[in-house]
Order: sequence, then C-alpha cells, then structure tokens
Amino acid sequence: MSRNIVLVDPLPRTLDLIMTPDVRARLEGLGEVIVSEDRQMPDQQVEALLPDTVLIFGQTDMPRERLDRAPKLKAIINVESNFMPNIDYQACVERGIWVITPASAFASPVAEAALGIALDLARGITAADRAFRAGTEEYGLAGNKGVFRFSGASVGIVGFGDLGKQLRELIRPFRNTVRVFDPWLPRETIERLDCTRSDLDELMRESRVVFVFASVTSENEGFIGRREFALMQQGAAFLLMSRAAVVDFPAMLDAVNSGHIRAATDVFPDEPVGADDPVRSIPGLLLSAHRTGGTRDAFYEIGAMAVADAELIMRGLPPQLCRRADPATASRLRSKPVSVS
Repeated sequence: MSRNIVLVDPLPRTLDLIMTPDVRARLEGLGEVIVSEDRQMPDQQVEALLPDTVLIFGQTDMPRERLDRAPKLKAIINVESNFMPNIDYQACVERGIWVITPASAFASPVAEAALGIALDLARGITAADRAFRAGTEEYGLAGNKGVFRFSGASVGIVGFGDLGKQLRELIRPFRNTVRVFDPWLPRETIERLDCTRSDLDELMRESRVVFVFASVTSENEGFIGRREFALMQQGAAFLLMSRAAVVDFPAMLDAVNSGHIRAATDVFPDEPVGADDPVRSIPGLLLSAHRTGGTRDAFYEIGAMAVADAELIMRGLPPQLCRRADPATASRLRSKPVSVS
C-alpha cells in the first residue's frame, strides 16, 4: 500500500516550539507524519522512509544519492532558517524539488530590536541607567556627552535581505540618509527603497550608524576588519545583528575598547559565551544573547509559513511565503548551525 510520508527532523527546533496546535493539525493532514525531535533522525530510519517521503521538515542531509532514493519528494523545508551545505541544491532543481525556508519570520523582530539598540547607542540610554545606579549620574547637557540624535543621522546597512529591508522601513520616520552595501543586489533594488548603493569603504566612512545583516559566505568571512573599523567616524555606532563570522571579531572589540567606536552585538563566534569571556567587560559594547529574533510569535510564524507553503506544494502550486534556495547562492553560504532555540 502506497504511503505519503512527511518526515519531520527539525532539530534544533521542536514542533511545540514552532507550531500552534491548529498548525500542527494542518501538518498532520499532509500525510503520515513521522517525527524525530529528541535527536536527529538516524540515518537508518531516514533511508527506510525515503522511498515514500513527500515532504521533509528539517535539516536532514540530502546529497544526490539520497535524492535518487526519494522519487516522491516534493519539498525540503528548512525550519532552522539557514541553508546549509548538506543538500545537493542543483539536484533538487533538476528534480523539481522545492528547498525553502521561512527565515523571514525573524525579520520584523530583529529589525525592531536593531532600531531599539541603535537608539540606545546613539543616546546612551542604558549607559545613563548604569551610571545612575552607580551614583555617578550627570544631569542635563553634562549627562549627554558623546551622544547624538539618531534622527537625521547617516545610516549604513550591510546586507539588504529580509532583515535589512525591514529595518529600512522601520527607520523611515527618522529621515536618515541610507547607504546600502550588498554585492548580490542590483542598484535598482536598493534605489526602489530610497537608499543609495555604496561600496563598503564609503559606507563605513560616511555612516554614523552601521547595521550589519549580512549572511556569511565562502567569500566574505571576516570581511569587516581593522581597516574597515578604522574608516569609521569617531564615536560612530556599529551593530552586528547577523552572523559573527562576517566580522573580524577581535578587531571589532579592539575598535570599541580603544574608544574609537561604540558597538552592539547579538551574535558571537562561540555560543554560549564563556562566563569569563572578556567581551563581558568592554565599556561601550552593548551585549545581547542572540535573542533579537527569538520571540514567541516569530517561532510560531516559522511553523505557519512552512505548513502553508507545504499545503500549496502538495497541490502542485509554488510556495508563496518561504524563501527558495538558489543553487548559485545557497552553496556559498557558511552559517554555523543553530545549536539553541
């Protein structure tokens, strides 16, 4: 008897994390759901299920030889949100298999947090709070040494995908001049959102606030380093909101420690960060524990988007909500797998 298997291998996510009961019920309507979320699904189990698998929710390794053994497979839906080099993306295109991710679920909460952090760096909000609690507060103009208004400040955005575009929309009321560096996008895409395409040097030199939303690829690891930080204006703000590997992390810390710039980071080369890591004691550095996107509603949005597109795919229609993996770009991405939710 023919089976339609929905293989669910979602770690580091779990179904309770990403799906409300009604969305999970819709998932179960797509076929015979087989779940492994206490551990990655064992290879032996995957191999046994492949001939009847129509959908994969998760980050299961799918090289060409496995795809050859999955004749009914219609889609692989990555619910971790990063395309990994564990799938033969070109083979999926050749077979008409959709490889998609609902990563844009994180765009709104990350952009919202980035705006809040930028306002903090510009106006010294949490620094003033710490001074007050320590009894060293200053009042009025004396308490605003080194601060600047975010309104009207020149802004640079490095990486103009879902996160960067969402941030651009959020800051419109602040009337910023916005420069964008993203070598994967044409000028027209950038200019349609009232931004100016820029090279990296110009952006670092001219921006009072720099937001980094770039993905890490095989070509850009550490591409923002000592030279680029030295180009920044004295007292400018630098926000690392994407992947730690896109910057020379020690160089960023040195630039902050020296007093040349102020910065904030939501990501780190190794997570969780060690209790004795010196990053915890650097003045002028605002720290966030990889939490800006991880809101309750964002995780539920991952599940809702994934199931909605899976329903379309099972009807022979193209997905509408998730981002599709393009072989030319997905094979170059080098994000570290998420290890915590």
